[in-house]
Amino acid sequence: MALQWFPGHMHKALKEIKESLNQVDILIEVLDARIPYSSENPEIAKIRGDKPCLKILNKFDLADPEITAKWQASLEQERGITTITASSDKPGESKKILAAVRNICEKQTSSIKTVNAMITGIPNVGKSTLINILAGRIIAKTGNEPAVTKSQQRIKLDNGIALHDTPGVLWPKLENPHSIYRLAASGAVKNTAMEFDDVGFFAADYLIKAYPELMKARYMLDSIPDTEIEFLEAAAKKRGAIMSGGRVNLHKICEVLLKELQAGKLGRISLETPEMIAQEKLEIKAAAEKKAADKAKRKQRFKEGSLTPDKHDRKAIRTKKREEQSLRMKKNRS
Repeated sequence: MALQWFPGHMHKALKEIKESLNQVDILIEVLDARIPYSSENPEIAKIRGDKPCLKILNKFDLADPEITAKWQASLEQERGITTITASSDKPGESKKILAAVRNICEKQTSSIKTVNAMITGIPNVGKSTLINILAGRIIAKTGNEPAVTKSQQRIKLDNGIALHDTPGVLWPKLENPHSIYRLAASGAVKNTAMEFDDVGFFAADYLIKAYPELMKARYMLDSIPDTEIEFLEAAAKKRGAIMSGGRVNLHKICEVLLKELQAGKLGRISLETPEMIAQEKLEIKAAAEKKAADKAKRKQRFKEGSLTPDKHDRKAIRTKKREEQSLRMKKNRS
């Protein structure tokens, strides 16, 4: 699936983040707890340097808690990274973020008075809602559609913290092809930028393998079919997603599945695990190495000359004839 969505304001926002990063004490990156890897902007990681970073695994109430714990352990292996979970349904717990920010910065400089923190996150990870909770008032505009915040703003919080908000920034190229499906399935991209059927089949294939009991209970199935198409057909019949003539409306049931996944109606679900991502990275590396090797072979063939296959064949025939002629001459001399 191709995702065509990298608005101009996102180019501008990324440039502004790069320019402002050296003026702040800490970077706060808001991730979707269901997809910590896929919702982590690799461009931010490139420009962070040694700046301490607090990664907030937001929407924790929607994610699988056991898998989230694995992700926290995995992320904190990286130098300068601290993680914390947050949920919009428990605003009181989000206040612990302010204490964590203060503690991290005081470890760097004990005499620090005002902490300048920059908060980033891709669209629709709940960054604006989180800011409003931290501020205790409506500061950031929120909405169900991604990419609501358009420019940077500075917000004074309690505990001597000044928060620099930034627009949600996507990046132009996804290294992992599976990430685009997870971003779409979680609602991080606009519905107009994806195909429901394509994403729905991807989600169904993952969910019946990773969470079969949850799917069976939600769609009132006696058992989980072996394939995603069979599951979607069975779920469609249970939900009445049937067209004229009794045909299953796959588009409709895919839309239902994705909306219920995004709303947390399927249960607490994570769409990726550290082990899964490690394996996918190996596959991506192997594919890249093969691509590079194929390219090198093509370049080598080009360097060898512009002989066409036919010319190469004729050259080989002439060489063989000369060798045969040489052998006959040797026999004649003997």
